[in-house]
Amino acid sequence: MQDYHFQELLDIMDRLRVECPWDKKQTFDSIRCNTIEETYELSDAIIEKNYPEIKKELGDLLLHIVFYSKMGSELSGDDYFDINDVTKGICEKLIRRHPHIYGSVTANTSEDVLQNWEKIKIQSEKRKSVLEGVPKSLPAMIKAYRIQEKAHGIGFDWDNKEQVWDKVKEELEELQSEIKADDNRENLEMEFGDVLFALINYARFLNINPEDALEKSNRKFISRFQKVEQKVAEHNQNLTEMTLEQLDKYWNEAKSEEKDK
Repeated sequence: MQDYHFQELLDIMDRLRVECPWDKKQTFDSIRCNTIEETYELSDAIIEKNYPEIKKELGDLLLHIVFYSKMGSELSGDDYFDINDVTKGICEKLIRRHPHIYGSVTANTSEDVLQNWEKIKIQSEKRKSVLEGVPKSLPAMIKAYRIQEKAHGIGFDWDNKEQVWDKVKEELEELQSEIKADDNRENLEMEFGDVLFALINYARFLNINPEDALEKSNRKFISRFQKVEQKVAEHNQNLTEMTLEQLDKYWNEAKSEEKDK
C-alpha cells in the first residue's frame, strides 16, 4: 500500500483541477458551505471522542485548504497565492505571536500569553479595534464568548466570578421588569440577550465553554426524549395523543435509568 505524503496530495489536487469535470468548475464560493459542513463534522467527532473519525475529518479539512490554495494559485496579480504562501503566512504569524518563545518577552502563564497576543494584534497587525478579529458570521454564543475573551485580553474585565453573578442577577431583574411592562418586544429581546451575554461571561469565569455545555445539554435532552418515544412505542401509544403528565412519567423513568448506569 502506497505511503502518501503531503506532496502527493498537492499532485492529486493539481490533476483533479485539470481532469475532473466537477473539480474544474469549483470556485471559492461554491465550496465555502462544504467547508463549513466539514468543520461541524469535525466538531461532532471531537465531542464524541471518535478519534478515527477525527482523523478522517481532519483529512477532509486539509483537502479544502489545499483546494482553496490551488484556486489561489490560478489567480493573477496581487491576488495570487499558493500553498507555500499559506504555510509561510501561518509560520510567520505563529513566530510573531510567540515572542516568549522566539523573542525576549516573558510569559510564565497562559494568561500572560493571551494578553501578549492581543497587544501584538493591535500593534503589529494595525487593527483598529480589539474586537476586529471576531468573525461577523460566528454563531452568536461563540461570538459572545470570543468578544469577552478579547476584552479580557486587554484588561477590560471583572475581577471575580461573584461580580459577574451579581451582573447576571441584575440582568434577570431587568428582564423581569420588561416582561411585566409587556409593551416593547424589541426591548424584551434586548434584555433577554443581555441575560444570555451575562451568563456566557459567568461560564467563562467558571472555566466552562458555554457552547460545549449547551451542546451536552442538547444531547442529553435528545437521548431522554428518544427514550420517551421508545417507551411510548413499547406501550402501543400515540405520542401526539398523550397528556403532558403521561409523557413526564416516561421522562422521569428515562432520567432514573441514566442514574442507574
